[in-house]
Amino acid sequence: MTRARTAHDLAHGGSVSAVLRDGARIEIRRLRPSDAPVLRSAFEHLSAESRRLRFISSKDQLSERELRYLTDVDGHFHEALAASDPRTGEGLGVARFIRLQDEPHVAEVAVTVIDEWQHRGLGTLLLERLVERARSEGITHFSALISSDNTAMLELLRVAGAEIEPVAGGAGVLEYRTLLADPGLAVDLRDALRSAADGTLRVPTRLRELLVALARQLRL
Repeated sequence: MTRARTAHDLAHGGSVSAVLRDGARIEIRRLRPSDAPVLRSAFEHLSAESRRLRFISSKDQLSERELRYLTDVDGHFHEALAASDPRTGEGLGVARFIRLQDEPHVAEVAVTVIDEWQHRGLGTLLLERLVERARSEGITHFSALISSDNTAMLELLRVAGAEIEPVAGGAGVLEYRTLLADPGLAVDLRDALRSAADGTLRVPTRLRELLVALARQLRL
């Protein structure tokens, strides 16, 4: 599936399939209000440390009000793309942006992946899809308020844009802003490498083996 088709399907509430670098298949689509139980379950699968990094404080549970807010999205002011395991329906991760009212070209971004699925490329993939959605909605910058020790989120922000600029900080919390980079060749290459890895790109066997090895080395 082309990047344009993927972005179109996600923008219109459809689902798209993807393959992670280890061969695991996932489905991505916009969150719906009916997903509240799945989101609650995914939150319960987060470790205390993952919750702290996501919410910049300790948090034991999501309230009904929070669940309504997090799942009632319109795709323009508030977008949330969720990844799930197509075999079980289990929620695996969410990438969301919320447009700033006083700066409509800027959106606050957050990415969360349950602990068992971290370090497999899922966060990067979700963020790439979110960037495509943000660009199509006229957003040019992402802003993120993160804990100063959240190095994983900083790495994800580097995927979203060419340059990361610290804006403000205090009490162990930093705000970063990044210009959303033109997807260009880098994303096209990542897509091609992933397609080779999952067998959907038809190339000679030896070349496919080399592409698969490169994808694993680059952790795509």
